[in-house]
Amino acid sequence: MKTMRTILTQKGRTVWTISPEATVLEALKKMADKNVGALLVMDENDEHLYGIISERDVARKLDIQGRRAADTKVKEIMTHEIVALEPQHTAEEAMAVMIDKHIRHLPVIENDKLMGLISIGDVVKAVIKDQKFTIDQLVKYIVGEY
Repeated sequence: MKTMRTILTQKGRTVWTISPEATVLEALKKMADKNVGALLVMDENDEHLYGIISERDVARKLDIQGRRAADTKVKEIMTHEIVALEPQHTAEEAMAVMIDKHIRHLPVIENDKLMGLISIGDVVKAVIKDQKFTIDQLVKYIVGEY
């Protein structure tokens, strides 16, 4: 079973962030530039995690309410309630949390320190890789290669 630590080691620990005082337009530009669907909302000075802003937040809290991205601050529409996992949690546990909470991104935190951010795509890749390995091993066993 792959853990969050393993997934982060393989994909890298780069996390894209934005200030709560930045505009939503700045957040959208950064998401587009970095080709990501969410940014962690952090103050660069104290590294405090305030929330997360995703494309879903923009669609539901900006467009529908008729707000303008250039005039709205990230802190006004970000998701404040952070769901996070620790490095020892498995990909299966992460998938269960993501399905249950209807979220696509999970920060990984250890001892109150941000270790990285995983997406549903990262989790699905890890689960599929583990399942493929298990299937390959079962096939070898069945055909007598062991």
